[in-house]
Amino acid sequence: MRGDLPAPSAAQIDIVEVGPRDGLQNESRVWPTEDKISLIGEAIAYGAKRIEVASFVNPRRVPQMADAEAVVAGCANAPGVTRIGLALNLRGAERALATGIEQVGAVAVASDAFGIRNQGQDRAESVGIAAGIVEMARRSGRSAQVTIAVAFGCPFEGAVDRALVIDIARALAAAQPVEIALADTIGIAGPGEVAALVAEVRTAVAPLPVRVHFHDTRNTANANIWAAVQAGASVADASLGGLGGCPFAAQAPGTAAGNIATEDMIYMLHRSGIGTGIDESRLYRAGRWLDRKLKGSSRSKVLVALPPGS
Repeated sequence: MRGDLPAPSAAQIDIVEVGPRDGLQNESRVWPTEDKISLIGEAIAYGAKRIEVASFVNPRRVPQMADAEAVVAGCANAPGVTRIGLALNLRGAERALATGIEQVGAVAVASDAFGIRNQGQDRAESVGIAAGIVEMARRSGRSAQVTIAVAFGCPFEGAVDRALVIDIARALAAAQPVEIALADTIGIAGPGEVAALVAEVRTAVAPLPVRVHFHDTRNTANANIWAAVQAGASVADASLGGLGGCPFAAQAPGTAAGNIATEDMIYMLHRSGIGTGIDESRLYRAGRWLDRKLKGSSRSKVLVALPPGS
């Protein structure tokens, strides 16, 4: 690690609630717009300050996100809350920015095979387009973040070279997004490799923050969050009730499990003395509300363990 890089601090972690976008995109049924807006309202109520509210993608490919503009219009921004809209290309970014959304999320890929299926771009094209989205957002007076998808492994190509991910992160950092995120899109990573990659990317992109995004396919997401935090990640994604999964990774059987549940991650971090700004009591109320919507299929382990009425 570079000598002038500050030591990792685990006193406070910022949370990005991704349920309304990454969570709902893999649901078999299309949620009504008003229910999506209610889900965003629940996240705001329990203290989420950054929320992925919609994805501005081709509605024929992801029909769950066809009402992106209506969702943004229906969740007028609360003070101090940043609404994030995902865009995989410049046209999507134009749509997102036209809504008045505060931040655009771009995606670069560490695997050609995944990139072609997910967004019709190979690895190099995705990096260039993501950088263009960051620049477009900046010209519009907004900010942008970038996620490196399948940073720990691809459902089609297998292992991903760590050095390649670091090179991608360095190239994206030159575009000056607000942060670089490492996504374990198919939930394949273990804590040791998470700690190593987060530490190296953190050095490569400093002073930009490193964000992490974990799926719980193999029951390693909470351990991976802990490893990432100890290695210096300062922002973490989570999805209420463990909603989510990647519809394009689902073409490879067994790889589309949900995101880490917000309830489970917050419980672990708070019990470990790490602040998040999230109101646990209100979070669990939101989790129960979602569980009713899902007819009892929430993936949160903490929610199941809570005594009635807590």
